[in-house]
Amino acid sequence: MDQSQIDALRGAAVAKRGHIIDGKSVPASDGATMDIVSPIDGSVLTQVACGTAADMEAAIASARASFDDGRWSGMPPAARKKVLLKWADLIDANALELAVLGVRDNGTEINMAIKAEPGSAAGTIRYYAEALDKIYGEIAPTSADVLGLIHKEPVGVVGAIIPWNFPMMIGAWKLGPALAMGNSVVLKPAETASLSLMRMVDLAHDAGLPPGVLNAVTGEGAIVGEALGLSMDVDVLVFTGSGGTGRRLMEYSARSNMKRVYLELGGKSPNIIFADAPNLDEAAKVAAGGIFRNSGQVCVAGSRLLVEASIHDDFVAAVVKAAEAMPVGNPLDMTTAIGAVNSEVQLAANLGFVETAKSEGGEVITGGERILQDIGGFYMAPTVITGVTPDATLTQKEVFGPVLGVTSFSDETEATRLANATVYGLAGGVWTSNLSRAHRMVKSVRTGVMHVNTYGGADGTVPLGGVGQSGNGHDKSLHAIEKYINLKTAWIKL
Repeated sequence: MDQSQIDALRGAAVAKRGHIIDGKSVPASDGATMDIVSPIDGSVLTQVACGTAADMEAAIASARASFDDGRWSGMPPAARKKVLLKWADLIDANALELAVLGVRDNGTEINMAIKAEPGSAAGTIRYYAEALDKIYGEIAPTSADVLGLIHKEPVGVVGAIIPWNFPMMIGAWKLGPALAMGNSVVLKPAETASLSLMRMVDLAHDAGLPPGVLNAVTGEGAIVGEALGLSMDVDVLVFTGSGGTGRRLMEYSARSNMKRVYLELGGKSPNIIFADAPNLDEAAKVAAGGIFRNSGQVCVAGSRLLVEASIHDDFVAAVVKAAEAMPVGNPLDMTTAIGAVNSEVQLAANLGFVETAKSEGGEVITGGERILQDIGGFYMAPTVITGVTPDATLTQKEVFGPVLGVTSFSDETEATRLANATVYGLAGGVWTSNLSRAHRMVKSVRTGVMHVNTYGGADGTVPLGGVGQSGNGHDKSLHAIEKYINLKTAWIKL
């Protein structure tokens, strides 16, 4: 990938998009559309169908029909594998087009997007394609006159609601295991980032996925998302996004058919720096990248920096230096390290958190303001705020922007207490040369992922999931398959 290849795609016209139902592109039933605004410059990229509840019901009916007639669920595993592997190959073959389209839609810097979006999505689809014919049933240990068999069956229709920060990557985390196990899926992309994910669905059909197995409906969450959540014909609902929406989806399950609901709801992840960290300069650079890449719009972002008091001032200065060395700009420029905030609404929310932090006694050491307004897009300077107390809003609430709150601690006990002082528990990190301390912190910090002397980078071989109000269930790894299967016992008298 070089800049000239990116430049050849950055101004390409983007066709209007309809829903994808039963393998065909269809408009909203009432003809409504919504503008897709690029965070790069504030321009309207294109329009997509703004769905109705009837549109979602049609997509669910298509998925149900495809599941019940066995066109995918009844296909031999080797045949499903062939389709999924071809899909992964097509994603790889179209990676640059997909990455540029996604960046124009959501603002992620291209250097991150090319790996995290099509690169990750293709790898995930390929991983589950290779796994699907290695998932065996079980024979129970019974008495000699009984045969107990445990079958693993697809659940049926899966509803998947995908966020805007990494639509292809997170979409593949849901689609890969769900489709590999023989389910049919109804996809609801985010309002502000649907284009690359919809294009990925096109490629699935090009790869030979039967019509109706993967449907996608664009539109407002309050309309089509609600219809998906309340459907009596959806068996499992998976979602990555905000806690408020997650709670509504659980309510919709209770009000409808008690469908299983799996939620990844973000976090307020602590990155803990001890004075004996093996390389404090490296830790500072990684800490800056762990919160400021993709403008902080990462569910596992290390948004709380906990620093041992004896090194606090020097370490904060190193983080500020690293942050200020990360160029903010047009995310389609390869020299850009921090791209655009996804939307004007999100940018305003980020700036509001900064003002709240200042009113609560925090000190803005760098950043804290909107920048590059002349471009017309939505950009924010990487922001470091010190003096953040355990009960401060910046400690307790997820910003989902390039805002780092810093708190000092005196010893390991206090570090653990501060790390666990929120309702979240998605990710965390600890930097220390003390192996015993590292193991103690991994065990004592309540979180789903704990990094040691690094932050980020965990691949698809390990699960991602949170505790507390960070959600339930797991994406990635073989453990994700558990969400998309039913266990059925056959008890046979011999």
